[in-house]
Order: sequence, then structure tokens, then C-alpha cells
Amino acid sequence: MSTSALEEIKRAKLVAIIRSHSSEGLENTVRSLYQGGIRAVEITLNTPGALSGIEQMKQKFPELLIGAGTVLDSESARLAIISGASFLLTPTLKKETIETAKYYQVPIIPGVMTPTEVLTAYEYGVKMVKIFPIRPLGPKYLTDLKGPLPFVETMAVGGVSLENAGDFLKAGAHCLGIGSSLVDEKLVQQGDFTEIERRAASFVEIVHKVQSPK
Repeated sequence: MSTSALEEIKRAKLVAIIRSHSSEGLENTVRSLYQGGIRAVEITLNTPGALSGIEQMKQKFPELLIGAGTVLDSESARLAIISGASFLLTPTLKKETIETAKYYQVPIIPGVMTPTEVLTAYEYGVKMVKIFPIRPLGPKYLTDLKGPLPFVETMAVGGVSLENAGDFLKAGAHCLGIGSSLVDEKLVQQGDFTEIERRAASFVEIVHKVQSPK
């Protein structure tokens, strides 16, 4: 499985999650994220027109990693990959979906919660898991996981905000997936892409502060 996209995600530390009831505003949203410093974007497959959106955003923003999220089965994974998704994220752990991603050599980050699921994903050949939802578990959970499972890389998703992003990174998260606290659908509907750009820049600044503390 190619790891180049995964390495880029780990360097960027942030994946913006776009989940919407409409495909309108997708290009402006992605542009705002890019201008704010985000370099990896996930378009969830339950967003209308997600597959064509992935294809179009790949063409319009070649500097960005564009992936697919909410990938629930192997057929959805295949369609997302054919549409050009550079990486896949799932909310759950499903072996068939992972095998499809491995066949096409596209990185997949499955959603897990328990230590058993983390180890199972690793045994399926996954390099990084998505700890989801992270909000009820808190940053300390990542620290505790690293004790028995230090060889598994983690992405914290589900409740990451400007208030706790730094704590999750300090606790050992290799990267963060950020949804509504960054891409708020109300902002998209209102056309307030300046605010999305501002939030993106704020998350990027948090990453810089954690990486280069004074």
C-alpha cells in the first residue's frame, strides 16, 4: 500500500472534514481551507455529489490531498478511489473495505474505539487508525493507548476543536480530523468563507505552536 499520502497527512497534522446536505459551496469551501493553510481535505460520501466533488476538487486543487470519508463498504471504497480519492476514512472497522483499499494501494484510516479494534485494524495491515469519537474519551485516552500499542499511529476525530486540538496532539495523536468546528455548514450556507479560512489558519497555528513551543 502506498504510504505517500499518509506521510503527507502526518506532516500536515490536520484533515478538514467536509460533510454537507448540499454540494453547493464546495469549491469555495475547499479554497478557503487551502488559503487558511489546510493541505488535506476529506469529502464525506454522504454529501450529495461527493464522488464528482472529489474528482473536481482534485483537478482544481492539485496541491491538496483530497480524500473520501464515511466510506462504509468495499464498493463505496472502490468508487471513491476511481473518482480520485487519495485516501479513505471510515467510521467503523470492516475488513473487506480495508482489503479493497489495499488492493488499489490507497491508504485507509478506519474508525476504531477500543484497544481490541485498534490491534485488529493493525493486524489487517492498517498503519493508522481513526479514534472515533474522541470527544468522550479525551486526550488521556491516546496516552493510555500508546502504552500497550505504541506501534499504531492515531488520528483523533469526533469533537476536535480549537480548544482541545493542541491537547490531542500533545497526547500523541499523529494528526487530527476536524469537522464542524472548522467547516460549519451554517457558514457555508451563509457564504462566510472568510470565517472558514480564519478557523483553518487558527488550527494551523495550533499545530505550529505544538511543534515549536517557545
